[in-house]
Amino acid sequence: MGKLTVRALRAVLVVVLTGAVFVQALMVWALVSGSDPEDGSLPLTPLRVITILGIGAVQVALVCVWRLVTMVRRGTVFSHAAFRYVDVIIGAIVAAALMWFAVTALNAPGQRDDPGVTLIMGGIGVAILGVALIVLVLRMLLAQAVARDVEAAQMQAELDEVI
Repeated sequence: MGKLTVRALRAVLVVVLTGAVFVQALMVWALVSGSDPEDGSLPLTPLRVITILGIGAVQVALVCVWRLVTMVRRGTVFSHAAFRYVDVIIGAIVAAALMWFAVTALNAPGQRDDPGVTLIMGGIGVAILGVALIVLVLRMLLAQAVARDVEAAQMQAELDEVI
């Protein structure tokens, strides 16, 4: 991975993480201060809590991606240490999907006239879970690469002994 690519990705990660922290802080402020009047159409407090937790899941995933980019830059991504970050990313994506399903459940009673919205929201939740499955497949590819790297190192050590 080139330096320009790493810098560009890190710049994007910083912008997204900064925006997420800003929005999360605003949501916490709205939750604590109670500045938005609840008119009864939607339960705002549970939605705020779910939003705060969802943004936290995104932040965790962003930090793990940062760590993986650092490992790629150092050439250490094909090691067992990378699995921890990939596992946390998978967990954060699953947590985000569960929170999306919670938002869908909270929103569903207000969509009795148009149940298609609830179905679309449920489909988005399934798509988020699909992203977690894609990352899981990529984790399996990483496991194969690490196993091959270990095998190559063992073969090199045996070859060095022969020579």
